[in-house]
Parts: sequence; structure tokens; C-alpha cells
Amino acid sequence: FRSEIVPGRIIELRPKEVLVDIGYKSEGAITAAEFVDIKVVKVGDTFDVLIEKLEDKEGNVVLSKEKAEFKKNWDKILTICNEGGTINGKVKAIVKGGLIVNIGVEAFLPASQIDVVPPKNLTPMLGNNYEFKVVKINEDRRNVVLSRRELIEAERSERRGKLLGEMTPGDIRKGTVKNITDFGAFIDLNGLDGLLHITDMSWGRIGHPSEILKVGQEIDVVVLDVNKEKERVSLGLKQKLANPWEAIESKFPVGAKVKGKVVNLVAYGAFIELEPGVEGLVHVTELSWTKRIAKPSDVLKPGQEVEAVVLGINRDEQKISLGIRQLESNPWEAAQGKYPPGTKVKGKVRNLTSYGAFVELEEGLDGMVHVSDISWTRKINHPSEVFQKGDEVEAVVLDIDKANQRISLGMKQLGTDPWSAIDQHYKVGDLVTGKRSEEHTSELQ
Repeated sequence: FRSEIVPGRIIELRPKEVLVDIGYKSEGAITAAEFVDIKVVKVGDTFDVLIEKLEDKEGNVVLSKEKAEFKKNWDKILTICNEGGTINGKVKAIVKGGLIVNIGVEAFLPASQIDVVPPKNLTPMLGNNYEFKVVKINEDRRNVVLSRRELIEAERSERRGKLLGEMTPGDIRKGTVKNITDFGAFIDLNGLDGLLHITDMSWGRIGHPSEILKVGQEIDVVVLDVNKEKERVSLGLKQKLANPWEAIESKFPVGAKVKGKVVNLVAYGAFIELEPGVEGLVHVTELSWTKRIAKPSDVLKPGQEVEAVVLGINRDEQKISLGIRQLESNPWEAAQGKYPPGTKVKGKVRNLTSYGAFVELEEGLDGMVHVSDISWTRKINHPSEVFQKGDEVEAVVLDIDKANQRISLGMKQLGTDPWSAIDQHYKVGDLVTGKRSEEHTSELQ
């Protein structure tokens, strides 16, 4: 006998079973346990039943309501699986590795197939109904494996294609921050991910995207570029605001005194934020007229408020050159009037080199005595033979080079050049006496 599904009608209710008329010569019995709620069952109800046996030992027909439903559902599931369709089911229980779902029969939904990103907490899904795709069936074991992820991915793919077709550069779209990296943030545009690069987040300086964004945050972004072939969308946040560099010349004209905050110190200078999105660079050489500053961090600190003067603007490259020393008068401007050639000066020896000595005339203003200008007659190999650091010396100004900020000094010029009148004291053929110098004695030896 092959199991068969037939319509049945309840003709009698008993304490532990119901009698069902299936149009055969005798009625069949179904146990009360097969009904979800036996209390609501009444005589005259009709439903499909499966004939398990035409006659048992007592000559009764053996029926099953549950098996009829299972067989009908199983046939439906096989059809859906073969045709690639979907089926609705209710999440019944959480088990190791996934969920048990009732789709007419019990089926398994692996955790990896629940969503694109598997949820950490599965409890909220209990008791809920969802659409699923049947991805695997074992007919012998009556096992069914489902996937919800494939449906979500297919839906996202369809939505992504639609969005790509609709989007054009300049559009403003709502999105949710999906992920944050060092170089930017990925924004979910309702099914399509777009990249918001760190350089397009703000006109100002940003160290890391997390300074202004957080995962889950909803933001409005501007579509900058759409690549339909590669399904890539570039987004911008700062483009919603006016570019502060558009009218930069009128806001910060050359020669204007400005205020700002030190935002970055590098070996060659200091970056000063004049307003959000606008920074200027004070080169290390523009920090002081006279002090020899090795690195900007010796005189400035991050976050420090400073004043400066605008030296130059390049709007295309978004660069502003600033100077701090221009806030003070240039001592070299007054040096020519204060120390004209021929002026006698006094100062301390500040430094010695192989080619000369640096003498401090006033704070930050040095003159240099070349080794050849120390003495008219003595051959000096190194200035240290004559004086040392800290010595007070006299000299005369020989020349001022304002452009290169150099003052040339001489010591021998304080006296008369003995060679200028040598022919008056010594004639060719004169007999003279003299003392051998130690310098030449050592050379002869």
C-alpha cells in the first residue's frame, strides 16, 4: 500500500482521539496530540489526512493529520528548491551553529547564512517570520538547509544597480556610517556603499576620521563621482560647505596681520590655522630676524595662539606664506645707518671658526672678522691664536651686506698699514739688522 493524502471530516470527538470520515467503508482515528489545540476542534471540521494503513489489527483505518501536512509541505519545498524560489518560515529555536526554522517542516539556517554580517545576538529573531531560500535538501534524511543571506545580497544587488543608475555627481544623499578606517569611512547609501575619503571630510585638518564620525551615524553626503562598471561611489562631506579658499585674497591680503593657532610643527616650519580649512606656513627662516632657530619647536608649541603677517598666497595650491619676524622691525634695516663702513665698534667674541671670528655688536647682530683682517704683519693660522670666546675686542666696520645679513669687520684696520710706507723706511741696497721670527725658524727646521 502506498501512502495517500485524502480529505477527511470529523464525525466524532473522543477523549484521546477524533474519528474522521474519509469516504471509505470504515472511519479512521487521529490521536488528539496531532492537533495544536484540541479544544477548538469540532465535529464537521475538514482537513487533509494521510492514510498510513487501510486496516490495523482491529480492522480500523490508521490516519495522520501531521504526516499529511508534512508530505504536502515537503513536496512544496522540493518544488521551491528546484525552481529557485523562496519560502516563508518562523524562527523556532536557537541551536549550535544557527537557527531552527519552521517552514512546514523543520529546517536549519546556518549562522553564516542569517545576514551579510552575522548578528552577534540571535535572540531577537526568535518567533519572527522571514523569507528564506532553500539551498540544500537531503531527501533520505529529510534535512533542509536555508539561507536568508542570499536573498538579502540579491536584494542589495538589485538596489545597488538601481541606485547606480539614478546617481549623478552633485546629488546629496542620506547615508549611515558603516565602517571607519585610517583613510576614510564607508557610507551605506541604503544598499550601496560609498567611500568618503578623509581629505573630503573637512576643509580643515583632520588627524583621523573618528574625530568627526562614528559607526552608525546618519549623515548627508555629496556624490562626487560614480563608476558604474566598478560599482564605486566617491562621496564628500566638506563639499556641502563653501570652499574657504574661494575668496582667500580678500580675507587675508598680503601684508595683513593675522591671528591663528599652531596646528603642526615640522623641521622646516610651523603650520598656523587661520580659520577652519585655511592654514598658512611660517618657514623657519621667517621666525626671527636675528636668532638662529634650529627647529620651530624650540620657540613654538602646538595649540599656541600666534600673530603673523601674510607674505604670499597661492590659491590654486591652497598655500599661504606667513612670517612672524615681520611683526618686529628688521634690525638689519637700521644697521647700515648705525654701523656705516669705518665705524669703530666694540663687542664680545661669540664664536671662532677656521676662517674668522664672530663678534656680537648687539643682541642678534654679529659681525665677522676674517682671519686675514686680524693683523697686518702676523701670519695667523687660526683666530684662537689671538683671542678666545668671550673676549672683549675692538674692530672697525669694513662693509655691510643687508641682503645676506652680513657685517664685515677688521681689526688690523684700527692701525696703519706698515706696508703702505715701506719704501720710505727701507731703500733697496740698505744694510739692515733684524731678529729671526719664531714662525720662520720653525719653517726652516
